[in-house]
Amino acid sequence: MSSDEDFSIVSDEQINLQMIQKDIEKLKVQYETLLKDHKLFSDGIESNHKYTQEFQQRAVNLKRNLDNDRVAQAETVKKEQLKLDAVKQQNILLKTELMTMDQKLRDMEETNQSLRQQTEVSTAVPEKKVVFTGETANGAQALSFDMKPHIVYTMEGGTALITFEEEEVTEKILALKEHEVSLGDCRIVVQAEPVRFLVPSGVEMDTQVCPRRILVSNLPKNESVDRVLDKLEIYFSKKKNGGGEVEDIDMLDDSGNVVITFVDDDVAKGLTDKQTHEVELERGKKLKVKVTPFLNGGITHLQTCNAVCDKTVLLTGIPPVMDLDNLQDLLEIHFQKSANSGGEVDAIVYNPVGQRTLAVFQEDSSKDE
Repeated sequence: MSSDEDFSIVSDEQINLQMIQKDIEKLKVQYETLLKDHKLFSDGIESNHKYTQEFQQRAVNLKRNLDNDRVAQAETVKKEQLKLDAVKQQNILLKTELMTMDQKLRDMEETNQSLRQQTEVSTAVPEKKVVFTGETANGAQALSFDMKPHIVYTMEGGTALITFEEEEVTEKILALKEHEVSLGDCRIVVQAEPVRFLVPSGVEMDTQVCPRRILVSNLPKNESVDRVLDKLEIYFSKKKNGGGEVEDIDMLDDSGNVVITFVDDDVAKGLTDKQTHEVELERGKKLKVKVTPFLNGGITHLQTCNAVCDKTVLLTGIPPVMDLDNLQDLLEIHFQKSANSGGEVDAIVYNPVGQRTLAVFQEDSSKDE
């Protein structure tokens, strides 16, 4: 082999070695690059894993917080619902109280209206002749009014009512209880009992002005009732006198006053406002009468108590042995005698067996109040 060939061979081998070295260098660079990429990817994976754990923990915390928030919100909603229910209940109570207050206000307004009407008529009362007799009253009596008793007592058969002038006699008769009464050929035994009543001890009344009626007073006593009623109806029927169509007219027997009822509701008020009216009873002769409101009233509260008649005794167990008049006279004779513990008899009535009598008890005018 020649030297030229050796040189060429060496040169080729050197060239190949250099290329291989270059390739090795390139591969080393690529390897290092891969190592860096691997490390970068590893760091990224580790970082992602770490972030994943953090996110998972954050998700757990968020879920726990969300659950807690939901529970808290449910509790808050429950509390607010309870508050709302309480407010609704209070609202219902307030509405009920408001309705009650409205009703009370209406009742008070009606009461005030009634009191105003009563105030209007307090200065317009029926004409009444009065005179001072020297009697005085204390404050309590001055604020009260009198009621005249009129008690209807039902007598059973075989009984008698006897009234004595003195209460002491009544007490003696009641203390003996049984009395033997001589009726000529026979004797009877009667029992003496007190007369008891259920009487009012307190009365409360509610009054209101009647819009269709008036009360006419200061009327003459010497004229016939029919003539007075006719003249009043003629006068108060005329519109020029402030009147209107009369539906009814009636005289009150206890007071002599006249009640006139009109068909319309707007007549009575004008007549009572004027009060004094001149009514012609005879030609050229006029009489001044007084017109006042007519009050309708009703008892709103009544208190009662048991009372005993001080001077009257009830005799029971009286047999029908003779006629009514003779037996009544013999009873009166017996109980008038002081020997029989009796005294002066003021009144007596006998009701035989099988009959019914209504005895009327009235005010004892002889007793000092």
